[in-house]
Amino acid sequence: MSPVDVAGLVGVALILVAYAGAALGKVDPERPLSLCCNLIGACLILWSLLAGDFNLSATVMEGAWALVALAGLLRWALRRKAEG
Repeated sequence: MSPVDVAGLVGVALILVAYAGAALGKVDPERPLSLCCNLIGACLILWSLLAGDFNLSATVMEGAWALVALAGLLRWALRRKAEG
């Protein structure tokens, strides 16, 4: 297994842990921990797709996943700044 494959699998694990935590009510999906897990996970999967076996639909999905997580982090930061 190549380092790129390992990175992709770590990305999958991060996203699944964040999703399971949110689905089970253990993690707030709007908090930075969950959003960072999703962003980092999606980026690792994207790296594995771009450096290894390319798949257009999976690449689009992970790109969108990363952008949504990034937008959530920006929204969280802006809200925190407005409260501060």
